[in-house]
Amino acid sequence: MDCPDCGHGRTNVVDTGATDSMTVRRRRECQRCSFRFTTYERPEWETLQVKKRDGSIEPYDRDKLRAGIERAVEKRPIDDGTVTALVDRVEDALRERETRIVSTTLVGDLVSEELRAVDKVAYIRFVSVYEAFSDPEEFLRELDAVLDRNGGPSDGESTATQSNHESSRIDDDP
Repeated sequence: MDCPDCGHGRTNVVDTGATDSMTVRRRRECQRCSFRFTTYERPEWETLQVKKRDGSIEPYDRDKLRAGIERAVEKRPIDDGTVTALVDRVEDALRERETRIVSTTLVGDLVSEELRAVDKVAYIRFVSVYEAFSDPEEFLRELDAVLDRNGGPSDGESTATQSNHESSRIDDDP
C-alpha cells in the first residue's frame, strides 16, 4: 500500500476493524514519513453479473448502482451515508441470491423497495425512469399507490371504518 502523502511503498497496519459484514477498515502508518491514513477493503464481485433487458450480460458495477440512486435523491434531504447504506443493503440482498447472474429487474426492484422506505419523492423519481413511464397517468397511478399505502386510509377504508364505529355505538346502547 503506497502512502498517499509521500508515495513510499511500505506501510504498517496500526488498527483493523469491521465496519459491516463485508467491509474491513484498516488504519495504516507510513514507515518513512509516519503519515496515518485509513483504508476500506471490500471483496470484489468479479463473479456477479447483471443480465440486462436486451439479454446482454455485464459485470456488476457498484458505482453505476450508486449513480442511479444519487440521481433519484438529487436535491432531496438525503445524506451520503444514507445512500451508502442503501447501496450496501441492495448488495447484501443480491449476495443472498444463489445465482451469480441477476437481472436488472431484480436490482431495480430492490432499489425501489429501499428508496420507498427512505424517501417517497426519490422513489417516484427512480421508478419513473426504471419503469420508463411514458405518460402522466402512469405517474398518477404510482403516486396513488404510494399515498394509499403510506398516507392513511383511502376513501373506501374511511367509510368502512366509520360504519364500524356507528354500529358499535348502536350495540352499546341499551
